[in-house]
Amino acid sequence: MSDSVYVGNAGKDAALDRGWLLGHFKDVGDPRHSEAVEIKWGVHPRGDERAEWVRGEERTALLVLISGRFRVELPGHDVLLEERGDYVVWGHGVDHSWFAEEESVVLTVRWPSVPGYAVAGNGGAHPRS
Repeated sequence: MSDSVYVGNAGKDAALDRGWLLGHFKDVGDPRHSEAVEIKWGVHPRGDERAEWVRGEERTALLVLISGRFRVELPGHDVLLEERGDYVVWGHGVDHSWFAEEESVVLTVRWPSVPGYAVAGNGGAHPRS
């Protein structure tokens, strides 16, 4: 197979890198390296939450519920994702956090892929981002 093709399983690969499948934090030369977009397969136990709010957001994000019940916290209101396929999109400048009301699997796509959002010791942020 070509060095520019990667075949994997989201559940298995996500477990190796805190959920992250694609983004700037993957090694250059890896087909999953991208500065344009980040993709995360997030598996969250009930009660899992982001350690602190993202402030000064420079990215746009799409978060899709695969299973479970997941709350995205935005300034002034929360969005509760309850049915498979429910999703929310937020853009540049929208601070946010999240909370898994039930064991949940979510797919997150963010663009562009830029460093600077990691929270030490938090499964929701990439260790090198």
